This record gives sequence, C-alpha cells and structure tokens, in this order.
Amino acid sequence: MTERATYRIIDANFNRAREALRVIEEYCRFVLGHAVLTAQAKELRHQLSAALTRLDSDKLLACRDTVGDVGVGMAVEGQLKRAGLNDCLTAACKRLPEALRVLAEVTQTADPSAAASIEQLRYRAYTLEKDIALHATPAARFSGVALYVIITSDGAERIRFLTDQCITGGADAIQLRCKGLNDRHRLAVGSEFVKQCRSAGVVSLINDRVDLAMACDADGVHLGLEDMPVEQARHLQHKPLILGATTHNLDELAAACKEGPTYVAIGPAFATATKPDLAPAGLDTIRQAVTRLAGTGIGHVAIGGIHQDNIDQVLQAGVQTIAVCSAVTGASDPAAACRQLKERITHRGRS
Repeated sequence: MTERATYRIIDANFNRAREALRVIEEYCRFVLGHAVLTAQAKELRHQLSAALTRLDSDKLLACRDTVGDVGVGMAVEGQLKRAGLNDCLTAACKRLPEALRVLAEVTQTADPSAAASIEQLRYRAYTLEKDIALHATPAARFSGVALYVIITSDGAERIRFLTDQCITGGADAIQLRCKGLNDRHRLAVGSEFVKQCRSAGVVSLINDRVDLAMACDADGVHLGLEDMPVEQARHLQHKPLILGATTHNLDELAAACKEGPTYVAIGPAFATATKPDLAPAGLDTIRQAVTRLAGTGIGHVAIGGIHQDNIDQVLQAGVQTIAVCSAVTGASDPAAACRQLKERITHRGRS
C-alpha cells in the first residue's frame, strides 16, 4: 500500500509539473515570442521526463487511480478563474516548483538519484520564472511603443516644456538626455520628467545611467556602446526595467542580442546632426536587422535622421517603432510634429 501510494503521488505531481511547464513554454512562445525562454522551458520539461525514466513507468501507470482519487472534483473558489494569459503564467510558475518539491521528496524513497536531479530542476524553475518576469514585464510595456522621442537638453524648463509637448502630441515613449548636468541636478530633473510621463501613461527612459534611471523610478534606461553592458544592468535593477541597447551595424546587433535587451536601436538610418561623424547604417541594414530580430522577443527602434519626409521609407523596411529627436524637439510646434509623425506610423500599421 505504501509503495502504491508513493507511485500515485509521483505520477500525479509528474503530470502537474509537465502541465505547468507546457503553459510556461506556450506563453514564452506565443505571447513573448522569445526563442531562448521557450527553449529553456522546453528543455526543462524534457529533463524532467528524463529524470522520471529511472522509475518504472509501467508501475506509475498501473498505480494511477483517477476514479478512486478523493482529490478529483475538489474545488477551491476561484481555482480556475484566470483574467488573462498573465494570470495563466503566474499560476503555472507557482504550480511548477510545488510539484517539483513533492516529486523530489517522495521520489527520494524510490530512487535517490532521480530525486537529486528533480531537486536541481526545481531551482532552475525559480530562475526561469525570474527570467520570464524580467523580460515579460518590460517587453509588454514596450510593445505598445510606436513613436519614441529623445529630448536632449540641460535646461529644466526646456525639458518640462518638451515633455509636455511630446505627451500632448501622442509620443508613446520619451528618453531624457541631459549629460551636461551634475548628478544632483540630473536626479531632480529626471524625477520630474518621470512623473510627467507616468501621469500621462507614457514610457519614460533615462539615457546612459542605470543608477539614475532607478533613482528616478523611470520605466527604463537606454545604454550606448560605451555604457554599462545590458547583462550587468539587469543584475542591478530593483524592478524589471526596459533595457535598450545601441547598435550601428549587424555585428553590433548580434552582440547586443546575446545580452537580451528589451529592444535595440538600429541606425543611424540617415545622416544625423546628432552624430555627424557616424556613417548611416542605411535602410538595407535596418531591414536585415528587423528580419533577424523576428522571433527573438527583442524589440527594435529605427533611429537617426528620421523626419516627416523620409519616415515612410523606414516604415517600408518593416520597422514598428520610430525614434526621433530634432524632428520634434527642433520643430516650432513640437506637439504638432509629434502628431504628424504618429499619424504616419499608425496609418502605415493600418495599411
């Protein structure tokens, strides 16, 4: 009777863990479109199955008694209520380590080596949940960004004015560059900037500095080639941050993707006064970059010299998100410039 009960517990929790892993895998595949996280979930599922092959599979099935299981049909209020796919993911991520813990403890009585393997998988399940959360929350926040405006200024009043204009004009994300200020002033200006963006539901990003982004409670940080690596920034964050990375060519794109940023900036698309010494990457490079990013779960932003007269060329390259600076901040009516650019992007999305 004890052996039969042991195998029933193992069988039930093996099925429960595999089911949870399948939900997680499908979320990473179809919601996040993230190949690496999908592969990790799939590998975990296969390794779990491999660990259980050390036990007698015929005995596991023979001991199964669904009809006689007193737990079948028991329900807790709200047990299967899910408001959306995020709830499904959360439930699966909590169910998985619970099942693995039961498996590790009970399998110990039948096969200690199998139990040790399952225990290692439990720790990997915790890491997978964290990796998904650190990617999923920022990715979901950034996925709605179509128009991304960069404000470069050291004047608090000017920054306040431009932020308000960009919000009024429909910008989805705004990045603040104020490199000429000392840290104390950058923190004060950045904190006000973030509050303006948050009250309007606009994504706020700080240029270069992870520490200032966190201190200002910004939604994210954009990191240049000479800034802190994305992977290191991820270790420092105290909440899931949108992590952007600069790339100028396909080699830099490949290197950036290995670190798993939320999005990469691709460009310059055209010659730009912001970086006059940097040769344009060109539309062909941008087109190839968009193709390479498909299925990675990493977003993209085309940047550099984009304005009302050439934005359609960039959109035709398959770009979903457009970043501009002087086309808006240098306009006599920044809000109107934003509206015009946003309309071109949304019109292209509908066509």
